[in-house]
Formats: sequence, structure tokens, C-alpha cells
Amino acid sequence: MSLIQVCDVSKIYKGGDGGVVEALKNINLDITEGEFLALMGPSGSGKSTLLSILGGLNPPTSGKLFIDDIDVYALESERLADFRHEYVGFVFQQYQLIPYLTALENVMLPLAITSRPGRQQREMAQTVLDKVGLGNKSLRLPNQLSGGEQNRVAIARAIVHQPALIFADEPTGSLDSKTAMELLDLFQGLNRDGLTIIMVTHNKENLKWVSRSVYIRDGVLAPTPNKS
Repeated sequence: MSLIQVCDVSKIYKGGDGGVVEALKNINLDITEGEFLALMGPSGSGKSTLLSILGGLNPPTSGKLFIDDIDVYALESERLADFRHEYVGFVFQQYQLIPYLTALENVMLPLAITSRPGRQQREMAQTVLDKVGLGNKSLRLPNQLSGGEQNRVAIARAIVHQPALIFADEPTGSLDSKTAMELLDLFQGLNRDGLTIIMVTHNKENLKWVSRSVYIRDGVLAPTPNKS
């Protein structure tokens, strides 16, 4: 069944010269529960804009987004924030870890607004750090971790509150090929466990790990180029 339905979504930005930029033009897309979907396309194609709309961060100029039959952008701002926390986890290319917090404390951040007691929050954070292979480095600061390890902390933070969806924006962009493969293997394992993952990438090599790819060019869906 479709977990996400994108219906005639367009996004227009106003330019500094008074003109407009059509970042997305009448996008229609269904994403099935349990997919590992890649959003492909050249720089400036609109793929990151689409990801931000899918994640409830960036309202479209027109069109609708339904997630689990919920009209996302019809929600009032407070309910939208609750919706994002309940359904969505984000993994950004630059990790966005708090430098003075340990790996464990960074992973606990999404749980801070919940009513769970602190001990339970720590246990949940430690469990997901174990899951991503960093259980023995939970007390290290970000600058004591490699780039790949920081990315794993970011993934643990994204999944600690048990969302249905993971949105990843160029998660392998700053990693060497070996570390990127390890990260994609981790994503694939999370996907097998039932998480729906939508990943923005420009790297065709990453398509080996996903279940489906969608190609965006100039703000519209286009046929995916040959993988070779």
C-alpha cells in the first residue's frame, strides 16, 4: 500500500531580482511502505526540495502531500511538529551533531520532548548505538569519531524514536567509497527491518542498494538514465 502520496506538488521560489524559480512542477509520486527509494538527479534538479517537502519541512506552493492518509500540510504548525516527530527521522550530509554532547547524548535528543524517564531514554539510545555498531563508543564526543562513525550516530539519532520513515539527504556525499558502502549496507538492513527510506543521491553506484529510483530533472520527473 502507498505510505506516501505526492499529488500535483509544485514549489516556486521568488528570486532576488523579483523573478520566480520553479523548483518543482506538478510532481505526482506514490511511495510504498517498506521501499528504499533513491531520488536521483543533477545539482539543482529539485530533489532536495522534494525531500524537504516529503519530510514536512517545506510546504509546497500548490498540491498536496499525504502520509499514512494524513494531509500533512493541512495540519496546524504544532500538530505538524508532532507529526514529524512521530513519523520521520532525518539524516543530513553534514550530520549536524552537537559537538559538546557525547554520541549517546546526541542520539537522545529526539527523546527529550517525550515523557519517557531519563533512564529509559538512555537505554533506547544505547540500543540503537549498538544496532549501528557504535555501542562501545557511546561516550565519545563527535570530534573523537571518524566521519563514518559520526554518520552512524546521525542514523542512530534518526531512528531512536522509532519513526516509520527515514529521509537521507546525500548521506554518502562526504564519505570514502568503503565507508559509503558500509553506510548503505546499514540502511539496507534497516530497510529489511521494515523502515521506509527515501535517499537523495547523485551517485549511480548507490542504486545497487535501493529497491527503486526516481529521477528528477529541471523540477519534473524524468526517465532514469542508463545506470552504466
